[in-house]
Amino acid sequence: MRSPLAHRNLFHDKVRLAVTLTGVVFAVVLIVMELGLFFGFIKTTSCLIDHSRADLWITARRVPYLELDVPIKEQRLYQIKAVPGVADAERFVNHAAWWTRADGARETVRIAGFNPDDNLGGPWNLVEGNVRDLKTPDGVIVDEFYKKTLGVNHIGEVFEIRGHRARVVGFTKGIRSFTTEPYVFTAVQHAQDFAAMPTDEITYILVKTAPGVNSDTVRKNILARVKDVDVLTTPEFGRMTESYWTLKTGAGIAILLAAALGLVVGFVVVAQTIYATTMDHVKEFGTLKAMGAPNSYIYKVILTQAAIAAVIGYTLGMIISNVLVHYAQPAGAPIIMTWWLVLGMFALTLIMCCGAAVISINKVTKLDPAMVFKG
Repeated sequence: MRSPLAHRNLFHDKVRLAVTLTGVVFAVVLIVMELGLFFGFIKTTSCLIDHSRADLWITARRVPYLELDVPIKEQRLYQIKAVPGVADAERFVNHAAWWTRADGARETVRIAGFNPDDNLGGPWNLVEGNVRDLKTPDGVIVDEFYKKTLGVNHIGEVFEIRGHRARVVGFTKGIRSFTTEPYVFTAVQHAQDFAAMPTDEITYILVKTAPGVNSDTVRKNILARVKDVDVLTTPEFGRMTESYWTLKTGAGIAILLAAALGLVVGFVVVAQTIYATTMDHVKEFGTLKAMGAPNSYIYKVILTQAAIAAVIGYTLGMIISNVLVHYAQPAGAPIIMTWWLVLGMFALTLIMCCGAAVISINKVTKLDPAMVFKG
């Protein structure tokens, strides 16, 4: 509902309008970027789990997140394969190691060892090479984003991982690590060498359940037959890993606090400028009240001012945010902007601006109409 008075009040002072919009835009950009980082951080922490193609993860007892590297004996694999409801079970190694570049520099990497014939826990989004190429001696696949970090230029180059030969046989696109440790995919037997693990030890066992069999049933069957392990569904283990890195480490809390700070700053700036704009026209509002205008009309004018500022500020803020997201991706920042974040940010911007306008409403509705006739 358009209000000419609200429009005129808001656009009368261009400088004050610019300050108001700057506050809204700042809040929108900061909140969108921080929340986008937060969601990107969450999904990156569990991306290896989410894309594993497994239904169940078998871990050592009380392993709270993926990167803990607690080994289990490989003999558990054969026990699990005999459990009713298990269609397939495969070894999986997840372990940190040193990658030595051609120039002698070292980088920490995260080895992901799996069965190339099955691909449970293997790479996705391959842009060069083939998973089966990992069956060749010492083959590895890395993400093209980390080419510079690892000193890789093309397929066929040879490097060292913990003193063992490693030959690049393929590249993926978009598999980011939330830490500084790039994922290096390889066959499980090579992973054991790279991670200096005994041949009878692995880190996890990945399970595919038989068609039509409930995962909870299979889990109970495994726990009844196999000792000293935990059995988690893929979503459960993903949530546990996300929770650990975002909450227990404090990293996610810090990002959310930054987003909250943007909201507070935007609210204060918008509240101050809308209040100042309202006070500049206080006699006009007094005149309206003296003429019998109801408080509801005053509410409408002030809230419309706030809504206009919200729409303009939100639009500018989202344009800037999209530009920043576009340029941040090549720099390695895992920023996720979803449709519900876009819609939610619009609602939040309206609430922020209209909430700030309430301060002005309380002031104006208490005006004495007689002030108009005073000198």
